[in-house]
Amino acid sequence: MTPYGRIHADVLRTLAPPGRGYYTALAFVGAVLAWALYAWSVQLARGLGVAGFHRGVFWAVYITNFVFWIGIAHSGTLISAILYLFRARWRAAISRTSEAMTVFAVMTAGLFPIIHLGRPWYFYWLIPYPNQRGLWVNFRSPLIWDVFAVGTYFTVSAVFLYVGLIPDLAAVRERTTGWRRRMYRLLSLGWQGTQEEWRHYRSAYLFLAALATPLVVSVHSVVSWDFAMALVPGWHSTIFAPYFVAGAIFSGLAMVLTLTIPLRRLLGLEAYITDRHLENVAKLIVVTSLIVTYAYACEFFMAWYSGNAFEQAVFRERALGTYAPLFWMMVFCNSVVPLTLLARRVRTNVRALWAVALLVNVGMWLERFVIITGSLSFDYEPWYWADAVYRPRWVEYSITAGSFAWFLLWFLLFVRHFPAVPMAEVKESASILGRSADRQMGR
Repeated sequence: MTPYGRIHADVLRTLAPPGRGYYTALAFVGAVLAWALYAWSVQLARGLGVAGFHRGVFWAVYITNFVFWIGIAHSGTLISAILYLFRARWRAAISRTSEAMTVFAVMTAGLFPIIHLGRPWYFYWLIPYPNQRGLWVNFRSPLIWDVFAVGTYFTVSAVFLYVGLIPDLAAVRERTTGWRRRMYRLLSLGWQGTQEEWRHYRSAYLFLAALATPLVVSVHSVVSWDFAMALVPGWHSTIFAPYFVAGAIFSGLAMVLTLTIPLRRLLGLEAYITDRHLENVAKLIVVTSLIVTYAYACEFFMAWYSGNAFEQAVFRERALGTYAPLFWMMVFCNSVVPLTLLARRVRTNVRALWAVALLVNVGMWLERFVIITGSLSFDYEPWYWADAVYRPRWVEYSITAGSFAWFLLWFLLFVRHFPAVPMAEVKESASILGRSADRQMGR
């Protein structure tokens, strides 16, 4: 079998009927999701009072989840697009995972503004359009900017993922029969792999990569302005946009490792997602961790240097008050743990790498929670500070767990029906490496 034929066969083999482990994982996430739906039904029946909200803290776990998943979403396409624009050949190993992760994370994040509503059946009132109720779009509100920014980003990311899939869908089409063949024929848009088709394909993919890159930066900046435009102490900061963008890339890289490491083991893709690929992602995690740590230090410095008593009080409370254990756990996960990746033996140890990625995910969720809840609990009105400590209840915990199950459900279905690595790019990388080796050997 030729090297290209081997790549073809290995990747298509991942689409064979799965084993018991796959269905066990599917059943587990389905059970968690069902429990989360029950928790939401309780919230619908009894009202938002079953959650831990109270006077002063109405943005809590649900908005934390929204920002967390938006961050995960924004980094996936960015990682894939930037690496493509810079012609990083190792991107083929993680590009498909990153792009799929983006689409599913946006689908997860989009649920939380609706879950946060007292009457979610009126969710379409959130959509900014002139309507019969006499409500007009308030373009000065960052929440309206969110709708446009996140909606645009989801559209571009979904198209970016789909365009990249087309040649692989055609390859799967040739190996299937029955209704699956008809489905892949429809999805592959009649792709035949002619020179003209490849020319248009590469132009479209390059265009979408160039479009997605600045879009990612602008979209997560808009999400940060949801907070920065408010006068709440701890939020009203000019560094929030770069701070959030760096955090999004940081958390996304960690989520890519969290998904990719077990995926390559389960699908037998160690030859295509190698330790070197994972090590490259680990190096990027170290860089973004240092940027995020610098942002943490800047926040405290700016609060001190401003001389603003309210700002200073919020940051003092953040480090020494009720949420201090969560704050220091966040610092440990996001600033200390990634430094272990400076050691090559940690970067090349897959189990250690996965553990670091998991801790970074935990740390980034805590970061969003500390920013949102910590500031709302101790803003300008000290008369309710004593009662302002927010503690999530079982409903919020259940729905949060359900969001992870929802995300993993889509991801499991995706890797079951679509190639997890782009075959065309893997073949192209193999061809370039082969020519390079020939030149080095003087052939």
